[in-house]
Amino acid sequence: MRRLAQAPNLAIATLWVDALREEGVAASVQREYLGAAAGQLPPDQCLPEVWVEDEAQFERAEQLLHALQHRPQRRWQCRCGELVEGGFEQCWRCGAMMQNGA
Repeated sequence: MRRLAQAPNLAIATLWVDALREEGVAASVQREYLGAAAGQLPPDQCLPEVWVEDEAQFERAEQLLHALQHRPQRRWQCRCGELVEGGFEQCWRCGAMMQNGA
């Protein structure tokens, strides 16, 4: 096993591991319960970590995690006139889905 990354919280660590597993990379969350020790241990030692179980998959895991952390941001104009920014595919004003080519 080899440590891939330290996550800012358990929810993000779990999201990253799930995304890696969907791509066939055997990964797990470590230190998931150490948050309870914060105050007794240095805070950076209590953050959850993402570990890759097979060394042969480590480079691919790095690439996948980088792509996940640097998703392209879009900006599109909804048919209701709202300007939608970020990774959203649905308008927060009217609920319409982004049209292909938007």
